[in-house]
Amino acid sequence: MDRAAHGPLARAQRLGFRPTWPISRSTSAGLLRLGLLAGACALAAVGPGASAQDAKPSGGQIAAATAGIDGAWIAANTATSKDWPTYGLDYAETRFSKLNQINETNVKDLGLAWTYDLESTRGVEATPLVVDGVMYVTASWSVVHAIDVRTGKRLWSFDPEVDKALGYRGCCDVVNRGVALYRGKVFVGAYDGRLIALDAATGKKAWEKDTIVNRSHSYTITGAPRVVKGNVVIGNGGAEFGARGYVTAYDAETGAQKWRWFTVPGDPSKPFEDESMAMAAKTWDPAGKYWVNGGGGTVWDSMVFDPELNLLYLGTGNGSPWSAKLRSPAGGDNLFLSSIVALNADTGQYAWHYQETPADDWDYTATQTLILADLQINGAPRKVIMHAPKNGFFYVIDRASGQFISAKNFVDVNWAKGYDDKGRPIETADARGRDKSTEAIPGPYGAHNWHPMSFNPQAGLAYIPAQNIPLTLMDDKEWVHNSNKPGQPQTGTGWNTAMFINATPPQSKIFGRLIAWDPVQQKEAWRVEHVSPWNGGTLTTAGNLVFQGTADGRFIAYNAKTGEKLWESPTGTGVVAAPSTYVVDGKQYVSVAVGWGGAYGQAQRATNKVGPGTVFTFVAGGKAPLPKFAEYQTENLLAGVKYDPADVPHGTLLYVSNCAFCHGVPGVDRGGNIRNLGYVPREEIEHLESIVFKGPFMERGMPDFTGKLTPADVVKIKAFIQGTADAVRPQSSQVKNN
Repeated sequence: MDRAAHGPLARAQRLGFRPTWPISRSTSAGLLRLGLLAGACALAAVGPGASAQDAKPSGGQIAAATAGIDGAWIAANTATSKDWPTYGLDYAETRFSKLNQINETNVKDLGLAWTYDLESTRGVEATPLVVDGVMYVTASWSVVHAIDVRTGKRLWSFDPEVDKALGYRGCCDVVNRGVALYRGKVFVGAYDGRLIALDAATGKKAWEKDTIVNRSHSYTITGAPRVVKGNVVIGNGGAEFGARGYVTAYDAETGAQKWRWFTVPGDPSKPFEDESMAMAAKTWDPAGKYWVNGGGGTVWDSMVFDPELNLLYLGTGNGSPWSAKLRSPAGGDNLFLSSIVALNADTGQYAWHYQETPADDWDYTATQTLILADLQINGAPRKVIMHAPKNGFFYVIDRASGQFISAKNFVDVNWAKGYDDKGRPIETADARGRDKSTEAIPGPYGAHNWHPMSFNPQAGLAYIPAQNIPLTLMDDKEWVHNSNKPGQPQTGTGWNTAMFINATPPQSKIFGRLIAWDPVQQKEAWRVEHVSPWNGGTLTTAGNLVFQGTADGRFIAYNAKTGEKLWESPTGTGVVAAPSTYVVDGKQYVSVAVGWGGAYGQAQRATNKVGPGTVFTFVAGGKAPLPKFAEYQTENLLAGVKYDPADVPHGTLLYVSNCAFCHGVPGVDRGGNIRNLGYVPREEIEHLESIVFKGPFMERGMPDFTGKLTPADVVKIKAFIQGTADAVRPQSSQVKNN
């Protein structure tokens, strides 16, 4: 018998567990990976111009500096960009700073001012906010830190004490993208669904609200709140598990709920909340009982506000379940999935929508960065929204009316040929061929995920962290809500996609790149190819610069008009967050929060270094030392765990349903911020039952599989882990050393 053809690796590959080479073998050549859906502490160093004796800002100073932050204050700051008071810098969320002290001629002089240990080991996705020399930034598990920018020292921190055992309730790591500031308060959405207001001077809790309407679903919060006209606005995640999307506004002073708008209709046997839900219900087939699984449409990231039009714009999420056929059997557009929606900022009343992906069938969320701009289009000024969501098209939409202006794909796509004059996609003939496994390009990771893009009006370009992470999809006709059959992807932790993922190996090329895009001409101006996908968000400045961190552990400055690399600094581990820039004591600083993670980063990586989440802050002439990071995964490939080869086939199916999205494939994937089980100590696999049943790693986010798996199941999972490691052993040195 041919062992290679019939062994555990071959079985894994038939389930789509296929190693694919990334775009480049330079730097960390030969990143071996599967196309699956997927420590030394950093010490603060004294910055230039500061001394160890510098007095830290007092509570009174912080209170005075933040008390006046409101809409007028943010508008005034937009004229100078001196501070960075909101997630996207300004109400338009351009991430374009008017600062030019650091520019294309002197950016080479940037050096490290200080680093700050965020004390986290999971993904860090936050953009640091800075007002009057105080930085507010979040780490994983929604922990908030206030830092003195002059020294890099901690002023206070706040831990919302999220139950770590509930970490599995989020699809894409226990991350948080940042806070909001308003009239002396800091607002953070906790991973477990609470919205919390803190005193900006002390970090003490002022109020707390539970935002979750139905805790039978796995709702989370990972996005940054926005404050609009005295209301704190927040959405939720959870559509992979089964959730009904909505967004809620709370009074910033008291926490009282002001309004709530649902993104998809509920049970049609009950009264609809408003006219928009009655309208949306006409586009759903009740035969699918979509409301049982929630329907989806979660608002888990982007929101943006236009004060002149008094409109709040939302990007809505994917369908729940992913499969449109099972969600709404008779078809229909399934409003308001994968849409840009405009609401009245005072009341939350629906104003208009534009649906980018009708009847979403690919996890094509529209939750990625929304940017407002005034552009000259066909010789006339237009107030627009620019959007580059997961589905691979760059959209320009009239933000007053929702009228479609243009759309063009910024990466290769295979689901649509383009858009007609009415703004509807022209789908390819086999785009929805889900009776067999087909490759979606882009796949569910998206052509552009949450990593923020930016827009430079001087250059006329938007800067998109673009990518392709290959995946295949196929409808699971046996799926029912909350089913958990071996082989159904990650259903053991509550996923409800109604699809098989990578039932056959994908064929497209994996890549990561930075694309500069002209939104008027709808064409690429320049690009930079990266070693790996999953690179950080972008910042652009009046100094003709674009800053971006990379998956392979670098922080880089480019010429905004040409893409020429002008400067870089190592960051040890991969960067996924977006940077910010600001002025303190007359000096311009640039900061980025570093911490590898997110959906792709849990099981994959592009560096061999590991360390705690760290804020890196740069200034001209900075001389602080780089923090030290440890080598990642130094153990040998797993060997010596006894198993019965007959257990491997069923163990493979159990692994797909319970382990694969977090741990990847043993010995095939490299591991991300969660360890690959082919490289853990042998004793951990030999005694796996003591880990999966109320085990010691629950405090790090490991689920408790009590009642979900049996001891006999664990024996079979052990067989798959060791059997797969044995099958790839001839490649082990290559996997380990690349």
